[in-house]
Amino acid sequence: MRSIRPSSTVRREGRARRRTSPVLASVALVSALALTVTACGSGDTEVSADASATAAADDGKLKIPSDIRDRLKEHGIDIDKWRDGAWKNWDRDDWLREAQDYVNPIIEDLWNPDRMRDAEEPEQEVDESDISGDQGVTDPTPEPVRAEAVPASYRTNAPEAGKVFFDSPEGTMVCSATVVQDPANPGKSNMVWTAGHCVHAGKKGGWYRNIAFVPSYNDAGRSAQELEGASEEEVAPYGVWWGDWVQTSDQWIEQGGATGGDGASYDFAVMHVTPEQGGDGKSLEETVGSALPVDFAAPAVPDMEEMTATGYPAAAPYDGQTLYRCADKPGRLSLAANDPTMYRIGCSMTAGSSGGGWVATGSDGKPALVSNTSIGPVTSGWLAGPRLGEEAKGVFDAVSGKFAGR
Repeated sequence: MRSIRPSSTVRREGRARRRTSPVLASVALVSALALTVTACGSGDTEVSADASATAAADDGKLKIPSDIRDRLKEHGIDIDKWRDGAWKNWDRDDWLREAQDYVNPIIEDLWNPDRMRDAEEPEQEVDESDISGDQGVTDPTPEPVRAEAVPASYRTNAPEAGKVFFDSPEGTMVCSATVVQDPANPGKSNMVWTAGHCVHAGKKGGWYRNIAFVPSYNDAGRSAQELEGASEEEVAPYGVWWGDWVQTSDQWIEQGGATGGDGASYDFAVMHVTPEQGGDGKSLEETVGSALPVDFAAPAVPDMEEMTATGYPAAAPYDGQTLYRCADKPGRLSLAANDPTMYRIGCSMTAGSSGGGWVATGSDGKPALVSNTSIGPVTSGWLAGPRLGEEAKGVFDAVSGKFAGR
């Protein structure tokens, strides 16, 4: 079995050197699997940062609110060097791991079209035989379902979908994600749902850096070749939204692993985002025109007729640039007797689709997000996602409450 992980991005100057012992030192508090990526130089990039909005750089210095500045200094991070590329230092001693450590200074123009476009599939895989039988309740392996391309424009046909970008010790990574409703800010949500492994490395790592969300990425559905030389508006029609706060489950932080399904039953995360350029005062939900409710009490598998998973698969035969979806009746997958049973559907989507939302008819009879892509087999054919129960609701409510009325 392969963990469906973010795929790697190649810098324009060439592929970064692979490290033999990846460690994730991060000022971004997010949960993600160890992935293959390459870092992009930012020595002359103007930098600004704010936990809730971008602050302008002043005379080439990094402008950061005092509370974030103090939090960085507590972890030995020299913010004056951060602008000159110190964020690429992945010394394990500096790797921020705990939930309360999350900070994510905005680096303006870091996520340019070339950096976002050049994504490759991840390489870490394990065989499906690593699932050592029925440790709880597992239904027969579903028949493969061929993913269908979402028609362009994505803004019209899948307005809640987008990509999450972030940096890891091995380079620049990409996942899929979904805009979700915020009960504390009705109609004005700035919340995004993705996989835990798209923000935090789990038991052997910490939070990733430079985490950002791009809704309706490549809205016109162009191929990678067609995107060469594309403008920012073509690649990111709604701009780049940085994660000013992210939370994942304690179980993912303590148990999550890059392969084999460790922690997969709790592989979910919630981001609160803010626009890189300050925006026009509109929320993410107002900007994209839609957001999905999250259902934490979805019907049990036998009572659920169909789930639809959406994402940007990057491993062959896909190129990571276009949006796909699969619809299938879900079954159950059990990885450990003490962990909740996961949903599983037939689907040909590959790595890069991680974190993409799974939509079904919720407990109120209306479409709702009920899971996200977490893992799949080496050869593709099916995907599995966590059931969203009390733990997921606790993470969601914490993020919503933190920004209530803001």
